[in-house]
Amino acid sequence: MEYPIFSILIPATLAFIFGLLMTPLLTHYLYTYKVWKKTGGKMALNGTIATEFNRLKGEDELKTPRMGGIVIWGAVLITIFVIYILKLLFPNSIFDEIFFISRSETWIPFTTLVIGAGVGLLNDYYDVVHGGRGLRLSVRIFIIMALSGFIGWWFYAKLGIDSIGIPFDGSIYIGWLIIPFFMFTSISLYASGVIDGIDGLSGGVFSTIFLAYAGIAFNQSQYDLAAFCATVAGGVLAFLWYNIPPARFWMTETGSMALTLTLAVVIFMTDDLGDGNGIFLFLLIGLPLVATAASVLAQVLFKRITGRKLFKIAPLHHHFEAIGWPSSKVVMRYWVISIMCGIAGLAIATVA
Repeated sequence: MEYPIFSILIPATLAFIFGLLMTPLLTHYLYTYKVWKKTGGKMALNGTIATEFNRLKGEDELKTPRMGGIVIWGAVLITIFVIYILKLLFPNSIFDEIFFISRSETWIPFTTLVIGAGVGLLNDYYDVVHGGRGLRLSVRIFIIMALSGFIGWWFYAKLGIDSIGIPFDGSIYIGWLIIPFFMFTSISLYASGVIDGIDGLSGGVFSTIFLAYAGIAFNQSQYDLAAFCATVAGGVLAFLWYNIPPARFWMTETGSMALTLTLAVVIFMTDDLGDGNGIFLFLLIGLPLVATAASVLAQVLFKRITGRKLFKIAPLHHHFEAIGWPSSKVVMRYWVISIMCGIAGLAIATVA
């Protein structure tokens, strides 16, 4: 295609449209079958009742459907399927140019998206039908470790990735340690999925991050990867359209697990493989996710050491609610920070 930007914009737009079109049907199903927790509230990590969380959000869990993340990956899958069918029906046409599934760039993130969505969907199903008890955390962690371990090995053994890019300073060689480092990154990102805790918050953050990485991949001439990221962002924006307060549904695990695990792959593919700095730039572009995961870890460590809480409630966005910020203020400020971080990270990527 003479202008590759259109091979990115067209699938992203289609994903947004398909996401909007499928939502009424999904919503009807979720409300008809009451796909929400039957018992509100959560337990803290130490096994006690999460009093502050239950005060803030406990009742919402009894009336807001789960599994809204289906909109995200469903829109992506429908977009890929439709473009593929049109590609077969009209060979040597524009559809050949905008079909972005390729072995070299998008098979790994696409597969990760599907696996994360499937495992998350199973967890959400158990969460609804078994009184708020989804898959055990240990089971989910095992699946993530196994998947990320295999992908990390593939990066190292098959794709020759053994270094981490450093902005303005080349790269650092770490050899086979790229495997456990990718596993650590995947687990950390999965932990940040708890950002799906306020109406509109996760959609705004994830869409900005994936759009930023679409820009980074485009700058690296990884056009298929850029189109994939933009298409995911289109699906997220369709979800956000209906997740803006008052939310029609929540993303929950089927969305957050799919997005966080896929994001781990994307940031590595825009690093040494793309002669870029995708990993280090995530500390800036993904600052809201980094802060979310870090606040949970800090809360646990601080309470274990001192016996007191560092925050009124973790993760951080709920702390702001607990001290009196309206939910809308928390969400809007997270959006502002996400946009600023995304623009800054993309700017650095183009010159580093």
